[in-house]
Amino acid sequence: MPASLRELRQRRASVTTIKKVTRAMELIASSRIVKAQQRAKAATPYARALTRAVSAVATDAPEIDHPLTTPVSNPSAAAILTITSDRGLAGAFSSSVIKRSAQLRELLERRGYRVQRFVSGRKAIAYATFRRLEMHRKWEGFSDSPTYAEAREIADALIESFLTPTEEGGVDEIHFVYTRFVSMLTQTPTVLRLLPLEVVSSEDADEKPELHPLYDFEPDYETVLDELLPLYVASRVYSCLLQSAASELASRQRAMKSATDNAQDLIERLTREANQARQSEITQEISEIVGGAAALAEASAGVD
Repeated sequence: MPASLRELRQRRASVTTIKKVTRAMELIASSRIVKAQQRAKAATPYARALTRAVSAVATDAPEIDHPLTTPVSNPSAAAILTITSDRGLAGAFSSSVIKRSAQLRELLERRGYRVQRFVSGRKAIAYATFRRLEMHRKWEGFSDSPTYAEAREIADALIESFLTPTEEGGVDEIHFVYTRFVSMLTQTPTVLRLLPLEVVSSEDADEKPELHPLYDFEPDYETVLDELLPLYVASRVYSCLLQSAASELASRQRAMKSATDNAQDLIERLTREANQARQSEITQEISEIVGGAAALAEASAGVD
């Protein structure tokens, strides 16, 4: 049954209001994503310098025997840190990360691992709570603007779980599942194994070896690694949080733009339907007036 003119106008007014909201959210996300990209870019030099320092220690040390760099021969437990958003209206941003995390968990469980869940973001927390999945640690409230202090808190919890023996509830490996920001149009769910750290010395004959700065380590390599590696882990966590924040804002901007365009198309369609309904009502009223005038004329002729 065709909708009445009043119903069409009410629907058009509602869609117009929704369009204003989605347009405002699109503009807010567009302005904030620039700041998120600048923060990620500003943190890059520190992370690069710290990586070079760790690489220099690993290259110059005669033997590396540190808990964070020594893999277990028969690993039996792993932790997964899933980074999602605190708010919705960002398309498939959170659902893609959650799906990738579930696939990784299934893969590890098939290999016989005991999996611990570390969760960042209300969307992942809601997912785990609804399905009654146990969460070892959880964080929320900073998905779109993380700070280094929050990244250090997450890193300390991960390192503590990693250094705890598996017999006491610790883990042998730590994996990240986050969204890597490639461009405004491309954000890729990514899996990263953070611990144990894989130290690789580039001695490929086809590649020119990287020249590290000259460092003087005091008092010894082990003490330096005890200080550097937690900072390195925290910087990686912070980098992943910043990448995820930029990806979240880009996904929200794109989703809100699509919603605004769809609302405009719906407004145009409702406008056409309202004009057609109004034209039909006018035609019907004219027909009733003409019919009534004709009936009155016939009645007057019959009386005469």
